[in-house]
Amino acid sequence: MLTFDDEISSTTHPSHTASASTHQRVNAADKRIINAKTDVNQLVPFKYKWAWEKYLATCANHWMPQEVNMTRDIALWKDPNGLTDDERRIVKRNLGFFTTADSLAANNIVLGTYRHITAPECRQFLLRQAFEEAIHTHAYQYIVESIGLDEGEIFNAYNEIPSIRHKDEFLIPFIEAIMDPNFHTGTPETDQTLLKSLIVFACLMEGLFFYVGFTQILALGRQNKMVGAAEQYQYILRDESMHCNFGIDLINQLKLENPHLWTAEFKEEINALFRKAVDLEYAYAEDTMPRGVLGMNASMFKGYLRYIANRRATQIGLEELFPGEENPFPWMSEMIDLKKERNFFETRVIEYQTGGALSWD
Repeated sequence: MLTFDDEISSTTHPSHTASASTHQRVNAADKRIINAKTDVNQLVPFKYKWAWEKYLATCANHWMPQEVNMTRDIALWKDPNGLTDDERRIVKRNLGFFTTADSLAANNIVLGTYRHITAPECRQFLLRQAFEEAIHTHAYQYIVESIGLDEGEIFNAYNEIPSIRHKDEFLIPFIEAIMDPNFHTGTPETDQTLLKSLIVFACLMEGLFFYVGFTQILALGRQNKMVGAAEQYQYILRDESMHCNFGIDLINQLKLENPHLWTAEFKEEINALFRKAVDLEYAYAEDTMPRGVLGMNASMFKGYLRYIANRRATQIGLEELFPGEENPFPWMSEMIDLKKERNFFETRVIEYQTGGALSWD
């Protein structure tokens, strides 16, 4: 059985276990995002109320894939004239990437990030996030099963399709670094390794690598095609937007508490990762859209990805990497920001507290 002392020592650097022997009550002022000396098992008193509020917000957004009616999608997919070859390619490439992407995200949280974060309010959100990643993987599987795709082809796409494999190969080293059982925070070098991993997953994976796919499937939905899949993607977009925003808050709080980590050299390294991620996602856009489709083409995504990269960079205190870029898909901003609230799902079997807090035209 995991004891109090075991939990303290397993989540902090060995030199940060003073409270394990003194058993003092937690003072909120003593809490830290990483390397805390406080008891990680005590949720309150709160220090990071923003994390708790985000946790509550995600819980209010709970949904399950099978609540979405896929009847129209099934009929459309089975109709030889229902979708063009280019539209079918988009659907299959999307599912090929996403079926494993959210599993990678969940592994990163459960086997890596959670162990090193010493703020229990933030851990609470991470637990909810991990569950939502499982729901997303479930959603993609549900779409694959519903329309009768070859499961072996779709689930192995991250090994067999270069544009997907290259994105995952970019991410995996940042997972493995913090999953290593011998990895501990507590030095400037290891703390920067964790900070880098947080940035890659919040800003580049959830904040950039998902947006070509989101835009494509939601564009299908706007044309009254694959509407069940589009409904699920819009729920997933809402979840991922919240994950991204939480991650950015976590990064900025960690920086605030550890300003010595934010060196000029470190920022240059992060800038290089941003540029690499933009290139990889653009290559994915070219692969998924070899020709114009749905009123879009791959070249439009070059500006869009640079626009998003600028946004993510400035959110964590970096300069814009691509000054002057504008959003070629203004209708996506409404979905990403999720500010409008009205009932969206007419096919929902169950209505949750804020289950319909989505809007699209």
